[in-house]
Amino acid sequence: MIEVSTTSGLCILTLNRPKKANALTAEMLVALRDAVVKANGDSDLRALVFTGVGKVFSAGADLEAAKGGLAVDPLWEEFSGAVADSPLLTIAALNGTVAGGAMGMVLACDLRLAVPSAKAFYPVMKLGFLPQPSDPLRLAALVGPARAKLILMAGQKIDAPEALAMGLFDRISDDPMAKARILAADALDADRAHVSAIKGMVTGSA
Repeated sequence: MIEVSTTSGLCILTLNRPKKANALTAEMLVALRDAVVKANGDSDLRALVFTGVGKVFSAGADLEAAKGGLAVDPLWEEFSGAVADSPLLTIAALNGTVAGGAMGMVLACDLRLAVPSAKAFYPVMKLGFLPQPSDPLRLAALVGPARAKLILMAGQKIDAPEALAMGLFDRISDDPMAKARILAADALDADRAHVSAIKGMVTGSA
């Protein structure tokens, strides 16, 4: 359900569970976390892209798994932390809507691209859960505190144009995967240490 493709310095992680709207199980989260950790340690890689199969990027936690405790599992934070700490250029190429816990990996990425029909929402208030610890701060850093509350507390679904305007999405494209390859081109041609150094300067972690 998680496909890994690596070529010419680029690693692509694809969610492939379209019949379940790419809802994430514990096994998928483990596979994603481990794939990111492996990519982070691969000296041949410069960029990492997340995408999905079908019309939805991810509906978040698998409903039955969430009822069984997945919604509060530390795996979410481990996974998004591995993305946030990556020395690579990380890009979310959203083939469709992203919801719930799946927002964590998207917020942890350096860039977010989406198809025009994509929406973003994180209905934790309605469902009675807290968001993963790092997600609210990452969200607020992108869109500001009030808009973060609009999403997390008021449960608003943000469509692609609004997400672009508020800074949640960086580009809207009919083919976000193709756009991701274009945006990753400079990083793929650069020295890995240079990619990591510039990223660290931007985030203040250098």
